[in-house]
Amino acid sequence: MKTSDISDNMVKTLADTGNLSDRELISLLLTNEYDDELKAAADRVRRERYGDEVYIRGLIEFTNYCKNNCYYCGIRRDNKNALRYRLEKEDILECCKEGYSLGFRTFVLQGGEDPYYTDALMCEIVSSIRENFPDCAITLSIGEKTRKAYEDFYRAGANRYLLRHETASPSHYAKLHPDSMSLENRKRCLFDLKDIGYQVGSGFMVGSPFQTTENLVEDIRFLQTLMPDMIGIGPYINHKQTPFASYENGSFELTLRLISILRLIFPYALIPATTALGTIHPSGREKGLEAGANVVMPNLSPVKVRRLYELYENKICTGEEAAQCRGCLERRVASAGYRIVTSVGNVKRQQV
Repeated sequence: MKTSDISDNMVKTLADTGNLSDRELISLLLTNEYDDELKAAADRVRRERYGDEVYIRGLIEFTNYCKNNCYYCGIRRDNKNALRYRLEKEDILECCKEGYSLGFRTFVLQGGEDPYYTDALMCEIVSSIRENFPDCAITLSIGEKTRKAYEDFYRAGANRYLLRHETASPSHYAKLHPDSMSLENRKRCLFDLKDIGYQVGSGFMVGSPFQTTENLVEDIRFLQTLMPDMIGIGPYINHKQTPFASYENGSFELTLRLISILRLIFPYALIPATTALGTIHPSGREKGLEAGANVVMPNLSPVKVRRLYELYENKICTGEEAAQCRGCLERRVASAGYRIVTSVGNVKRQQV
């Protein structure tokens, strides 16, 4: 049998069964020869589950303070050149108010692990959003917390939580993070969140320093164990104020390939076409949608702070007002052959 026949069979097997052996996954990840077949299969599967709908999430980056010192992140604690900011509860509610008027029905509160926002304060913020916007989903992305904190946020009205595992390999994790952080605790958080009842999102960087193809397979296998509702991946993009300043960015093409593979393994998943994709390529978000993604996350943060939430450099859309962001993305999504819908956009575990 020719190599092309083997590879074509792998794409078909992945589309039909949602799984491949480690060896077959590595083979798919290492070649771009079958990207078109992967993309076509992924698009077919996402349309069977979600049609041409793309869900929008209003992103509010409310603090760029962080107690952690991850080696890849621009808002790491030891970056003394970062201009820090915090949004007060009233600022966050104003962002939600503007977003609601633009059709957003999911708000994502994302920030560094900032001790200023105590568990009690986060509960107060979440409760206020829930009271003012009862028909909206509230997503938190604020890092590793205790189980009790997660339970308190859930009772206050949060119903989704995003926490990328970043890498499922303990040895690779240790190369990306200081000793004060552990993959074991990151995974504990994810399983606690699922057990409490959140819709849970995880994911990983593509092309982070020291990453191997085998690491990517480990990431996929971990996600198969976790079975998250949302899977966010994006290319690693470096930042000059980190220890990894000299490392190359991750591959745009490999990221798209992985989006397609993830769509075939997790047909139900909510997969964003990330800002990082749009940063690394002018049509990155459109290409991400074509590869199988079905979520976009426009920025609702005040323009005055957007450029300060700099996890990586050259981030796009830092100067646009929320309405501009919304309109721009609607046009981009339409150009890729899909349409933005204004709904809460829950995960569809079962095909309808």
